[in-house]
Amino acid sequence: MKPTPIPPEPGQESVWTYPRPPRLERTSKVIEVVFAGEVVARTTRAWRVLETSHPPVYYLPREDVRPDVLALAAGASFCEFKGEASYWTVRVGERRATSAAWSYERPAASFEAIAGHVAFYASLMDACFVAGERVTPQPGGFYGGWITSDVVGPFKGELGSFGW
Repeated sequence: MKPTPIPPEPGQESVWTYPRPPRLERTSKVIEVVFAGEVVARTTRAWRVLETSHPPVYYLPREDVRPDVLALAAGASFCEFKGEASYWTVRVGERRATSAAWSYERPAASFEAIAGHVAFYASLMDACFVAGERVTPQPGGFYGGWITSDVVGPFKGELGSFGW
């Protein structure tokens, strides 16, 4: 059963107006990722992927991620739109989060701009921020969207959303 979208307030976006296939959009908002109490990534040059029923996923240029924090993890997955994803372990000191980030090293042509960019699972980081606002991870554990006050759902991943 298709959910009833939450009407957006002024300045908000409904994830139900996002397209499928997804759209790639540049953002100049400050995007920050904190792990083990340290900022491991910060950029104003991120891309966001917007897909129906999903909060945005932010892809950061690898050069804006600390070079010492990413190690290639085992495994891969396939997205019908973007192609094959590689997974990354995030590590700072003794702390590790396995498969806590992912990238598309050779994405499909329509997502070429995010080649080598890295996205982080907010649920596995200490905190992630968009323009200073702490994000809420997309529900469900599988998806990597970041929920902020400027997007409304309901969101894929919530209880009962399997068939959306």
